[in-house]
Amino acid sequence: MADNQRIHPVVDMEAPPPTRPLVPEGLFKSEKREAVMHQSVPFQRTIPVMHSKPPKQRSCCCKCLCWTVSLLLLLLIIIGAAAGIIYLVFQPKIPKYSVDSLTISALRLNFDLSLYARFNVRITADNPNKKIGIYYEKGSHLSVWYKRTNLCQGTVPKFYQGHQNRTVLNVALTGQSTYGQTLLSALQEEQQTGRIPLDLKIDVPVSVKLGKLKLRKVRILGDCMLIVDSLSTNSLVRIRASTCKFRLKL
Repeated sequence: MADNQRIHPVVDMEAPPPTRPLVPEGLFKSEKREAVMHQSVPFQRTIPVMHSKPPKQRSCCCKCLCWTVSLLLLLLIIIGAAAGIIYLVFQPKIPKYSVDSLTISALRLNFDLSLYARFNVRITADNPNKKIGIYYEKGSHLSVWYKRTNLCQGTVPKFYQGHQNRTVLNVALTGQSTYGQTLLSALQEEQQTGRIPLDLKIDVPVSVKLGKLKLRKVRILGDCMLIVDSLSTNSLVRIRASTCKFRLKL
């Protein structure tokens, strides 16, 4: 009978129940490790990386501007090359002009005390070009001045001047000036010295002919400072000195 008896453990009813952790021991250890790391490692703030913007593509305006500049440069190159070829082929030269003589037909006071003057000027135009002709167009203007007073004015007739041609022009100039008595007295005083300063201004529109091609109009501007010995009417006035300057105005 003793062999068939089983021994059961005696349970102490008054002993407190055993405590069991709610969190697994491994998880508790990892959290503790993280807490220690957070305490030991200083706080670092993450700065976002700013990426540079991609380069912008050229706008249509920029492309148009580049094309325009390129075309202008090409046009300038073509014009320069054409001008160089024309210069080498035709070898253009500025025409030469000279004032040969001056005649005073009239210089008198009118009833209204204005000064009436009539001059005849002889001008020689010389075209030295071998392959260039000159058309003298309408709208020319010649005038004779004494100091700041316009004594008389006239025009050059319209004509064509051929290659290496020399043409003599007789131009009649007439005009009236106010304060004639004062002006005539000043001219008479200058005449006593034998050196009367006169200024001949020239403005003539011309067209140049290159071979069979007629180019656009340009203007020949001239300024001739004349020193004459007298203002005697109906007689040839002697020109003591003459200084002329001519230029082209496009």
